Amino acid sequence: MQKPLLIASTITKLSAAEMARLIHRKQLSPVEVVEAHLERIEWLNPKINAFACLNMEQARVEARRAETALMQGVQSRPLLGVPVSIKSCIDVKGLRCEAGSRLRDGYVATEDATLVARLKQAGAIVLGNTSTPEVLMAYHTENELQGRTNNPWDLARTPGGSSGGEAAAIAACMSAAGIGSDGGGSIRVPAHFSGICGLKPTPGQIPATGHYPPCGGPFSLIGVVGPMARTVEDLQLLFEVTAGYDPGDPASVPVALELADQLQANKLRIGFYEDDGYSPPTPETRAAVHAAAGALKEAGFTVEPFRPEGLDRARELWFVIFVEASALVLNPMVKGHENEISSNTKEFLALAALQPPLSGDRLLHTLIERDQVRFGVLTQMEKFPILLAPVCSIPAFRHEDAGWGASHAADYLCTMTYCQHYNLLGNPAAVVPVGKSPEGLPIGVQIIGRPYKENEVLAVAAVLDKQFGWKEPPL
Repeated sequence: MQKPLLIASTITKLSAAEMARLIHRKQLSPVEVVEAHLERIEWLNPKINAFACLNMEQARVEARRAETALMQGVQSRPLLGVPVSIKSCIDVKGLRCEAGSRLRDGYVATEDATLVARLKQAGAIVLGNTSTPEVLMAYHTENELQGRTNNPWDLARTPGGSSGGEAAAIAACMSAAGIGSDGGGSIRVPAHFSGICGLKPTPGQIPATGHYPPCGGPFSLIGVVGPMARTVEDLQLLFEVTAGYDPGDPASVPVALELADQLQANKLRIGFYEDDGYSPPTPETRAAVHAAAGALKEAGFTVEPFRPEGLDRARELWFVIFVEASALVLNPMVKGHENEISSNTKEFLALAALQPPLSGDRLLHTLIERDQVRFGVLTQMEKFPILLAPVCSIPAFRHEDAGWGASHAADYLCTMTYCQHYNLLGNPAAVVPVGKSPEGLPIGVQIIGRPYKENEVLAVAAVLDKQFGWKEPPL
């Protein structure tokens, strides 16, 4: 093994793909890479509180195995020696995967989720899992088991939710990349708040087998798992490693992956909108969308203002599935344990209780209408296969502003609609950091494509990543 050329603080700021290349060329040692990340975790995690459970000794064991394999000339795997993290609602064998809930306190996964097994087969080393709000039902990350997770850009603010711990760990270079999940923006909002990249794939493209709550029934239409990283190249790498058919995910289908093709992507027409007509964005959010549209136009794309019809109804139908149907699942679990759940979960269930009872008839018609609205939006996207839009209407908010309802400054029902539309519709969507707020907080832009066209989404996102891209938080 050649002597490492980089000091520890520089190693952790490399992209996952660059780490993998340097390890493959024997210019970096897997042991050195893992130790650098563990050292950074020891320094920064007390401030940020991103990790729910660390896997330090096993990570060291795996790093030594990776180094031995490399020295013995074993064919390098695409993520050999690269340290990653996993959202704590996804099973990692031997780790506490509690999804931030005291009702799951002490749950230890006995098997790896399918996507985790695929990451390990590709050579990735799991450092640990990251914190979430209780059972994922919030756009901020705080729970009764691990406490509050802070944004690396401003510790008084949230990194978002529900993949907030994951986003914070990656933005702060405590993890090279990782996996989150998204039923209403839970990959994209934390990526936007924390200044990193994220991909919400088409449902089923990456199997959600081993995720809690299970992505089954109507939730298989809106819930996905997907990669989070500091570069679009890393999103592509993790997507290719983890995607593929798995019978445990009811949305999974054996569709061959199409790889990103920049030449073909440049022929795509792009429509952009900075306001969904329901949730007015900040001026800086508008400016970020316009900046992204301008950069793509300069890169040779045809870019025009366009907002698809049907988004308002998509938002309303999403609410029925995500809020009302989720409450039907949560209420029996919570009954008799009301004193053990978080204030956010109580607020979420109270919001659902204000709605008329969710009958089978109304759920059925919601699902039917969802398909009709989806068909209408996809028909419009034949003219504009790629859409640019805000991720949400605001940058990262202060911890005390979080909540469900108009009594909160960051009312989730008004600020997060830009993501919720595309969970209901099933489109793949990526986020790339583009702008900054007056406070210096990152602002991401959402790149939305047609189902199973992640290659197009990532190719367009790569252009924006090259132009704008990740900046290190002022830790």
